[in-house]
Parts: sequence; structure tokens; C-alpha cells
Amino acid sequence: MFSALSSTAENYPYRSDVLWVTVPDHADWLYKTGEKAQVEVQFYKYGIPQDGVEVKYELGGDMMPADKTGSVKLKNGRAVINVGTMKNPGFRDCRLVAVVNGKTYKHHVKVGFSPEKLQPYTELPDDFNQFWQKNMEDAARCPLKYTIKPAPEYSTEKADCYLVKLQCFRPGSYIYGYLTRPKAPGKYPVVLCPPGAGVKTIKEPKRHIYYAEEGCIRLEMEIHGLNPEMSAEEFKEISSAFGNYLVNGIDNRDNYYMKKVYMSCVRAIDFLTSQPDWDGKNVIVQGGSQGGALAIVTAGLDKRVTACVANHPALSDMAGYKAGRAGGYPHLFKNYKGMDTPEKISTLAYYDVVNFAKQIKVPVYITWGYNDDTCPPTTSYIVYNVLDCPKDALITPINEHWTSDDTEYGQLKWIQKHLK
Repeated sequence: MFSALSSTAENYPYRSDVLWVTVPDHADWLYKTGEKAQVEVQFYKYGIPQDGVEVKYELGGDMMPADKTGSVKLKNGRAVINVGTMKNPGFRDCRLVAVVNGKTYKHHVKVGFSPEKLQPYTELPDDFNQFWQKNMEDAARCPLKYTIKPAPEYSTEKADCYLVKLQCFRPGSYIYGYLTRPKAPGKYPVVLCPPGAGVKTIKEPKRHIYYAEEGCIRLEMEIHGLNPEMSAEEFKEISSAFGNYLVNGIDNRDNYYMKKVYMSCVRAIDFLTSQPDWDGKNVIVQGGSQGGALAIVTAGLDKRVTACVANHPALSDMAGYKAGRAGGYPHLFKNYKGMDTPEKISTLAYYDVVNFAKQIKVPVYITWGYNDDTCPPTTSYIVYNVLDCPKDALITPINEHWTSDDTEYGQLKWIQKHLK
């Protein structure tokens, strides 16, 4: 009954007949360690409180197995659940199930206990900076070759769009991206937007066209060398060869798949700053999930970056499960076998977002939700806590693994306020 919630689920699904409302007794959903939390549960169908419905619940740490189960019966559509407390900083998850007319409805709510005190399990290797400096020097030897092809189907009256093919890691190794720029002549900030996780091409390149329409040059990139113009049949055939890239070569820091990804982000900055309409000052990185991770990684590696925006960053404190609490996506120690080896632990330390976050000195803006089971709030707090730079946070407790259009547009407004 208490199967894992889908990472694509939403607390308020579109056109649903039912509505869950969960109200912690602290308005900000936060408590100090040792404090006890309560959550009022409300359940409506067609907007009508459902009286007498039994709600089963389980309680456990963020991404952890349940340590307590029980049930409550709704009176006038409401009931109160004692969530308990935590001795150590972290999050506690209240997972709910109700069966009405033979149909099962699920919901969950996480509350935090002194999360501002969370610190990473992952340690910083002594030669972390030397390792990445050498990799950047090696990548820089690859000639920066590229083609730019107009994509008028994604252009507007104020912005032009182009499909870019960029050689950036080693000769013959390419990535693709959609470059949008203002039509009006001038000098503009550049914004790099790395992708979320998955073997996929770039979708909906026009969705964030407002960056270019409001005065930014923006490159939305992919990381696998997959041309977004290929047919669905071609994509299916090629993408099937990748397997799970996030574990490819993980036994050795020099062979891990993500090395070329991290270096491709830095070389994408080389490309953007080579454009004649760059303003010569502002370089911003911005992304969500894996893209949020890559934004922070790039800001930690490349001193040309002047500001960073990240939504619920993945790849953060990935070995955190060894501390008995949630680790970051892709949840290697939860979803994969054979990951807990000295070699893999060592590799992860060189690629973990928390260690790049420690290097950043420019302004950073991070947003995350508490109900996220893909990039859990435990790891987002850890990233935010280790930042030693000007930083802002937008915390949206109800959110799972998504951000609203308003939140994403607000990130552009934050970027514009931090331009040099």
C-alpha cells in the first residue's frame, strides 16, 4: 500500500476530483530538533469534506523506511496526526493513503527539524581543485569548433533562435544547444542553462524565450550529443545505447561519464563568451534538478561565472545515505546494488555538488520544495548551508519536483538585479 510515490506525482494534480490539504502546526513547516510536530489532514471530494474516511499513514525520515504506522478517521473531513520529532537535523515524512469507493488516493507532507544545521556526509578531497584544474586544462586543448544554424520556428519578433553544434570535450565529441539572442543590436549578458537528468534531446526551446526578449543571450544545452532535430525513431535507437549514464565509469574518477559533462558546461561558457554581442561582464548559469547541479558545478569551476540560479539541485551529498539519512539524486545507495565501495565513494566525492558549492564566491539563488522525493529537501538544505557567498533562497514547502512558471520567471528578475 505504501509504495514509493512517483517522482512525477503532484500534490494538486490537474482536474482531480479529490483534494488533500495538510497543515502542519508550524506555519513554515519547520521545527527545532526535539520539538513535536502535528499535521492536520483534510480530504475533499468535489470540494466536499469526506466524513468517516479512514486515512492510513506511515511516518519516517526523508526517503527512509517507515518507523511508525497508524490510521485516523476523518471527522468533517479532518483529522490530526502526531508526526513526532527528530533528535538530529533533517526531515520527517508523513505518507498518507485513503481508499474511497474502491479507489486509492495518496499524498505526503514533509516537515523539517533544524534543517539549517544539516551538513554533508561527503568530504572534500585534498586534491579536489588540482584534479579539476587539470581536467579543464585538458578540455581547453580541444579546438572550440561549432556550427550555428537558424531555427526560425523558435524565433519571435524580439528574439532569434539558433541550433548550435559544439565540439567541446575532445575532437569528434559534440553537444547541441538552442541559442536565443535579442534581435536588437547591443551587448548582452550570457546565460547557460544545462539540462535535467535523462537521455533526451532539448524540448520546448521557446518556453524560456523571454530571456532573449528581455535582454539576455541564452544557451539551453543537452549533454549527450543528441541532435534535437533527429526523428523519434532515430532517437530511440541511439538513446538505448546509453544505459544509465550516471553510473557509467563510476569506479574511477578519471573515467566517470560526468567528467565530460562537467567539462562541456565549462566549454559552453567558452562559446558564449566568444560571441560578439556578449557584454564582456555577465556570465550566469541557471538550471533545475540535474541542471541545477550542473549550474552549481559550473559556478564552482569557472571563475568567469558572475551569478548562479539552481532549482532543487541533484547530485548533492549523494553518499548521505551512509549517514542514515537521505542522499541526493540519483539515490545510488538506495536504488542500486554494489555502490558502497571505496572506489565509488572516492569518485563521488570529486563529482558531488556540495564540494563545488564550497568553491563559489558569487551570488547564488536556490529554490526547493519540501515534498520532493527526487531531489529531497535534506540535500537542498545541505547545498545551501555550505555556500560561503551571497545567497538567497525561495523555499516552497508544498512543491514536489517542480517549479511554477512564475517561479521560473522570477529567476530572470533575480538575475537582472544581479547584473554588473
